[in-house]
Amino acid sequence: MTAAEPIATSWERDTQRCTALLLQRIAAFLAHGPEADVAELDRERAQLEAGITPPPALATIRDSFGLSAFECDVLGLCAGVELDPQVARQLATGEAGTAPATPTFGFALATLPAPHWSALTPQAPLRRWGIIELGVGRQLTTRPLALTERVLHALTGVRYLDEDTGLRTPRMAPELTAGQARVVDAAVMALTTAAGGARPVVQVLSRSRETGLGAASAVAARVGLGLAVTRAEDLPRDGPHHAAPARRLELEAVLASVLVVVDALDAEGEVERAAARLVDELAAPVMVLARRPLPVGRSDVRLTVPAAAVSERLAAWTNALGPATSQLDGQITRVAELFDLDPMAIRATAAEYAAHAAADRPDRPAAGELFWTLVRDRARPRLEHLTDRVRPAATWATLVLPPAQLDLIRDLAAQVRSRFTVHRDWGFDTGGRGAGISALFSGPSGTGKTMTAEVIANDLGLDLYRIDLSRVVSKYIGETEKNLGNVFDEAEGAGAILLFDEADALFGRRSEVRDSHDRYANLEVSYLLQRMESYDGLAVLTTNQREALDPAFLRRLRFAVTFPFPDPAARARIWRRVFPPAVPTEGLDHERLGQLNVAGGTIRTMALTAAFYAAAESAPVQMRHLVRAARAEFAKLDRPLPEAQVRGWT
Repeated sequence: MTAAEPIATSWERDTQRCTALLLQRIAAFLAHGPEADVAELDRERAQLEAGITPPPALATIRDSFGLSAFECDVLGLCAGVELDPQVARQLATGEAGTAPATPTFGFALATLPAPHWSALTPQAPLRRWGIIELGVGRQLTTRPLALTERVLHALTGVRYLDEDTGLRTPRMAPELTAGQARVVDAAVMALTTAAGGARPVVQVLSRSRETGLGAASAVAARVGLGLAVTRAEDLPRDGPHHAAPARRLELEAVLASVLVVVDALDAEGEVERAAARLVDELAAPVMVLARRPLPVGRSDVRLTVPAAAVSERLAAWTNALGPATSQLDGQITRVAELFDLDPMAIRATAAEYAAHAAADRPDRPAAGELFWTLVRDRARPRLEHLTDRVRPAATWATLVLPPAQLDLIRDLAAQVRSRFTVHRDWGFDTGGRGAGISALFSGPSGTGKTMTAEVIANDLGLDLYRIDLSRVVSKYIGETEKNLGNVFDEAEGAGAILLFDEADALFGRRSEVRDSHDRYANLEVSYLLQRMESYDGLAVLTTNQREALDPAFLRRLRFAVTFPFPDPAARARIWRRVFPPAVPTEGLDHERLGQLNVAGGTIRTMALTAAFYAAAESAPVQMRHLVRAARAEFAKLDRPLPEAQVRGWT
C-alpha cells in the first residue's frame, strides 16, 4: 500500500476477506470438480459474515436478490476471472479440464455444484438485476459471462453511489418541527413493519422540496440507510422500457445501501406518469416526494408534511437574525405568519439580509422594507406557467371611488393584515376553513377593479398574480381542477394575492344536470368553492356580470364590492390624477374632459395615446392631443365620438 492510498476500514477488509473465501471455493471446484471439499471455507465465511455490521457486499447481494448457492457460485466464477489470478490462470490454461478462455453458463453447469438451468433466465436474479452480463454468441450456453463492473467494485469493499443511475445524494441535515417528526415516525413504521414482506411506497406530500427531503433524510437515517434522490424529469418516458431503469436503481440501492427517493415535486403529465411506472416496478424501499400523490398501482402510504407553526418559524427567524432582530420594527412576526419558509431558506435569507445591511449604499432601503422584500422574493411561488405576476404600481391616491366603496376596500385591506390575529390568536379558526379572505369586485369594464387589487397588493407589500383562464381551464375532465389546485397549492404559504379576472367564465352558475358535461362542470364549481374557503391568502374575483355567478359562491365571499360607472365629477378627478407628475401638460380643462362618458380604463388609454402624440411633437399634452386620442379610441371601438361631449375641448 502506498502513502497515497487510503487505509482500508475493518468493514472493507472483512468484505474483501469474504469475497476471497468465495474465490477460494471457486478455485477448488475448478481444480477438483463439483465434489471438492469446501466445507471449511464455507464455515469460515459464514462466521465472518455473522460478525460484520453492516453485512459484507457478498451477503447483501445474495440475501437482497435471493441468489441460490449455484447463482452465488456463478457470481464468484465471474468475479474470480477479474480478482483471483489463480482462477484466471486455471481458465486460461485449461487446468479445469475443458475450461473456456472466459466463463460460460455451460461451463458453470458442468463445474459448479447444485446447478440449475433457471439461473440464466431473464427473470432470474443474475440477469433481472444486471448482476452479470451475457456476451455475444450463437448458443446461450457458450456465450461469455461477465460480472457487472458496479458489482465487482462492491465485492472489493468499495462503497460509492453510481451517479450514472441518475441518483444523487442531497447534502442536507434535517431540521424538523414536531409535526414533521411525527411524519417521519409514520414513514419509518410503514417501511419496517409491512405485512408479508411487501413494503408499500411511502408518498411524502410537501410544498417544500427542502422540508420533504429533510423528512426523507431523517427516515433513511432511522432505517439505517443513506439517502439517494432521482428526479422524475430525468426518468425515461417511453413506457415499454421503464423496467430497465427500475432494476438498475434497485441494484444501486442495494449496493450503496440507500433509500431511493423519487422527486416528483414538479412532475406533470407524462413526467408524472413515468415516475408512477418506475415506482410500480421497484421492489426496494422507495419514497416519493410530491405535491399530490402519484397514481401508483401498488400499495402506498400517504403522509403530508405539515408546514411549520408560526411560533416555530418565528423562533427560526430570531435565531437566524440574531441581534438584527431589534432593527426590524416587528416585521419578523408578520413574516412568520405569512411566509412558509423552511429553516434552510430562513438562514439563507437572514444571511442575504445581513450582507445587504452591511453594505454602505446611499440607495439602500430601510431595514424593515429591505427585509420584507428579501423574504417575499424568497417565498415567491412558481406560478408563471398558469398566471401572470402583476407588479403593482397603483396606490390609494390613484383610486377614484365613491366613499362607500372606498371604505369597503380599506376594510378589506385591514382584514387581510389582521386575519391571523383574529383567526389564530382569538380562536376563530375552528372550522378548518383557513385564514383567507375572498372578495368579489363587480362592475363595468374600466371602472377600477383590477387597479384596486393592485392598490391592496401594493399597500400590503404582497405579490399579485392574475390567473390566466386560457391556461387554467381545460376541456379534459379533471384537468381544470388540477390546474387550479396547482395555483392554490403554490400560492399557499407565499402570502400571494390571487386575481381571477372575468371570474364569471370560471365560477359560473351551476346548471341543471342534463349530461356528463354539466355534471363535471358542476363538480368544478364545487371544488373551487371548497378550495377558496381553505386558501390562507386573499383571492379577488372580478366580473362584468355579477348575475352570472353561482349564488352559492356569492354566499361564501367575505366582501362584495360594486364598482359604479364614474359620473362626470368622478371622471374629472380621474383626469386630474391620470398623468404622472413628470408629464408636461398645458391648458387641460378637467371638468370639460369629465363630460366624455367613458370609464377610468378608457381615460387612462386616452391619456397614454395623447402623451405619445405630444411627445412626437416635443410639445406638452394639450386638449387638441386628447381630442385626437378620443377619436382614435372610439374608432377602435367602432363607435362614433359624441361631438356634444367633446365640444369646447379645442
